[in-house]
Amino acid sequence: MEYVTLKNGVRMPMEGFGVFQVEDAAQCEQAVLDAIASGYRLIDTAAAYFNEEAVGTAIRTSGIPRDELFITTKLWVQDTSYEGARKAFAVSMEKLGLDYLDLYLIHQPFNDYYGAWRAMEELYKAGKIRAIGVSNFYPDRLVDLCLNAKIPPMVNQVELHPFFAQEKAIETMKAFGVVPQAWGPLAEGKHGIFTNEKLAAVAKKYEKTVAQVVLRWNVQRGVVIIPKSVRRERMEENIDIWDFSLTDAEMAEVSRLDMGRSEIVDHRTAETVKWLSGWHIHD
Repeated sequence: MEYVTLKNGVRMPMEGFGVFQVEDAAQCEQAVLDAIASGYRLIDTAAAYFNEEAVGTAIRTSGIPRDELFITTKLWVQDTSYEGARKAFAVSMEKLGLDYLDLYLIHQPFNDYYGAWRAMEELYKAGKIRAIGVSNFYPDRLVDLCLNAKIPPMVNQVELHPFFAQEKAIETMKAFGVVPQAWGPLAEGKHGIFTNEKLAAVAKKYEKTVAQVVLRWNVQRGVVIIPKSVRRERMEENIDIWDFSLTDAEMAEVSRLDMGRSEIVDHRTAETVKWLSGWHIHD
């Protein structure tokens, strides 16, 4: 495993394991245990995934020392305010059963995220969180927060894959010392990604799978990845990307698949804002 050093000196694995849409507690717990056994040390969850308890159980059951794991969770829109963030953080920590968190992210760029950020800065200064960041922040909102917060975000988790490469957004993140992290690094299986002829040709050359080539492409761009699977063999395949490198020409070939837009979710539409703001995860 390779690591990236955040602007505050914290080391974060370049590849982690995500549990989005794994709501069944038993399945989630087993998936996290399998991921840890496969070598993953970064586990990414969120309050809105409804599986923090299962992740916490797996962490305790795994037998891996806490300081060898890097645990991320996220603050949902409903709780994105100063008081809301403080309460939601306490709830997440109770569900996870942890004394501290490695990374806490504002999940969506909506509601009072400045108020929430002030609460997160306080929790960070108090040693409750080792690093703080955001998720789904497009360059304009990210730069605004970087310029006006006392402690700028250290990570921005956004959609990043060959069909939505977001090269300029990554340039902006790096200019402000923000580490890009990819959700959906395999494009959620869309666009025929696993049967794409160009990707398959590169995979054949290295005796790798298309998924491995796509994941390798992102990490070579300096992007942290968090692929998800509930199948042990897929987890092992996804983490087996550290023994080869793509050439500059191959990197460019993959990048040319970029469509310049997301076909999963567009956070700039009124419909998306209404949908996510209206999604309540608790009473």
